[in-house]
Amino acid sequence: MDEDAVTALFAALQAANPHPRSDLAYRTPFELLVAVVLSAQATDQGVNKATPALFAAAPNARAMVALGEDGIRAYIRSIGLFNNKARNLFLSSRQLVERHGGAVPADREALEALPGVGRKSANVVLNVAFGQPTLAVDTHVFRVANRTGLAPGRTPLAVEKRLLETVPEEFIHHAHHWLILHGRYICKARRPLCAACPIRTWCATGAEIDAALPEQRES
Repeated sequence: MDEDAVTALFAALQAANPHPRSDLAYRTPFELLVAVVLSAQATDQGVNKATPALFAAAPNARAMVALGEDGIRAYIRSIGLFNNKARNLFLSSRQLVERHGGAVPADREALEALPGVGRKSANVVLNVAFGQPTLAVDTHVFRVANRTGLAPGRTPLAVEKRLLETVPEEFIHHAHHWLILHGRYICKARRPLCAACPIRTWCATGAEIDAALPEQRES
């Protein structure tokens, strides 16, 4: 996809959703970090059902440590892998208290050192909480980047690097939200809603579908 097409694609995504937001509910960088950890192999909707009570009991790292693993577990039993996640939240919160004064660091290395926080999760926190030009490549972004031809790659890291090279600076802050939401609601894995797609004009797969339509009508 050439530079003009990339710019037009993101301009179309921006026009369709000028102020994209994460589907996760949070108020502070700490709450965002917790929600992101809980969202691994779980739906954002499921996380949002559990976190209001958890955040009321533990709105910061010190309170989360005081709650303890068992206390955390009681609030997140409805979320998949809750045992591991309760332990990760406890250990991460303790590390935040001991090494960062209870604050969430705006630093990739420090974030990835937290239990339960990988590169994708760190990218979300850096971008959403601190406004850094990062791109979190989840399954939706990976699919959209490859399916459209925007940033093909065999691994999430390869796609991330190519996106960072490709996405114009004016769109970089919201790029991962636009791509995640587009993949979640329009460019779905099994039944993409191509007829409703705002970026179909620049999509390699969309072009293939359009090219095949005359043959389908004749057959």
